[in-house]
Amino acid sequence: MTSPPPVLQPHTVTLHGHRVTYRTAGSGPVLLLLHGVTNTSQTWEPVAAELSRTFTLIAPDLLGHGDSATPRGDYSLGAHASGVRDLLSLLGHERATVVGHSLGGGIAMVFSYQFPERTERLVLVSSGGLGREVHLLLRAAALPGADYVLPVITSNRVLGAGRGVGSVLRRLRLAPGGDLALLAEGFGSLDNRGSREAFLHTVRAVIDSRGQRVSAYDRMGLATLMPTQIVWGERDSIIPLDHGKAAHAAMPHSRFEVFPDAGHLPHHADPERFAELLARFCRETAPANITAADLPPLLAGD
Repeated sequence: MTSPPPVLQPHTVTLHGHRVTYRTAGSGPVLLLLHGVTNTSQTWEPVAAELSRTFTLIAPDLLGHGDSATPRGDYSLGAHASGVRDLLSLLGHERATVVGHSLGGGIAMVFSYQFPERTERLVLVSSGGLGREVHLLLRAAALPGADYVLPVITSNRVLGAGRGVGSVLRRLRLAPGGDLALLAEGFGSLDNRGSREAFLHTVRAVIDSRGQRVSAYDRMGLATLMPTQIVWGERDSIIPLDHGKAAHAAMPHSRFEVFPDAGHLPHHADPERFAELLARFCRETAPANITAADLPPLLAGD
């Protein structure tokens, strides 16, 4: 039995001299969908069919990921946020509801902070930037030796011999079953020097040996004006559920939803529920309309 064709259709543009691949579907208000580290825009495929009935979906491959370029350059959250802002502008979209998973959640928060006038709503899915704890394997990637280890465990010879990333992680007990496949697939995708260097630059921009070193909590004031939905998998072993609970407590007007049987990918564990949750959130909340005059009190911490 053949699989149905993908809903998200790929396109390629040149942005600031670099190839950027993005996928689109549907029509209506814009949802900007941002994936996590070592992932791609295709992570949103399970929810694309339902969401595209109501929304225009724009899902880029972030630089250093998927089919986009892997240039030497800035892989910080701010650089990624500026890049997706420029992609929206190139496509003729001024505003969007920004949905970010994992690393994409950190980018989404920075996007809403840097470009609040372009952000209608914020959706954080198992998001980074909300606490220090993060999976040991990602902390290890911040260490200098990772530059030498990654080519070994992601080499075609090792993978072809059946002793690839998944078996290594399993033997080292670095992940329970639920998120093991995600980690193995992500690290297995780093099969060339450019993707490995981009991965290391991206991780080291937000993580050190002690965990996540970038925190959104000193800029949470903006959340009082921004409709925010937080979604987490109860069994997430990569970024703990407690981060979602703490973020919800720090954002008094936010919504919080836990998927009981999900790990780090709640939108894969129950795509129908995720799509309905996101559509309902957009129906029931008015888009933010933040202007420059709204910002000074928030920046001062008043």
